[in-house]
Amino acid sequence: MANETPVPPPVLWAQCKADVFLTFSIESKDPTIKIEQDSVYFKGINASDNKINEVTIPLYDNVVPESSAFVNKGRCIEMVLHKKNTDASYWPSLTKDKKKPHYLKVDFNKWKDEYDEEETGGDNSNYDLVELLRTMGGGGGAGDKAEKPSFSDQETDSDDENLPDLE
Repeated sequence: MANETPVPPPVLWAQCKADVFLTFSIESKDPTIKIEQDSVYFKGINASDNKINEVTIPLYDNVVPESSAFVNKGRCIEMVLHKKNTDASYWPSLTKDKKKPHYLKVDFNKWKDEYDEEETGGDNSNYDLVELLRTMGGGGGAGDKAEKPSFSDQETDSDDENLPDLE
């Protein structure tokens, strides 16, 4: 493993007006992560194949490392980077490089377009970063259960009560 050339892990990214969301799709026990003003560094050993994954991502614009954070969820590492210039428009890409890196993909589950934010009357910048990371970590508060009905809730749906018998 000492002579092995590190490879970048798969990375998903999304953004809203104030934040950039990164997901390092790798299971790594104790990765080394550095959030700098103009880049993000990741190095970790992939638990599934013991290969070294390492990447430095030069960011399109500056972020505020002090108000950015990450959480290791076991199967992946999720990160929220707070944009320094939240008055600017959306970043056209995660990096300044014109060529998209092969390991980088858009995370459509978290993506917010400028158009989406105009419709909802704002952006995600009013999210409390600690609360966002708690929910990303799967803390499972009471609010989670209220939003996701269980199968037993669906079985007692009032729409099903007056159905005629099948013959």
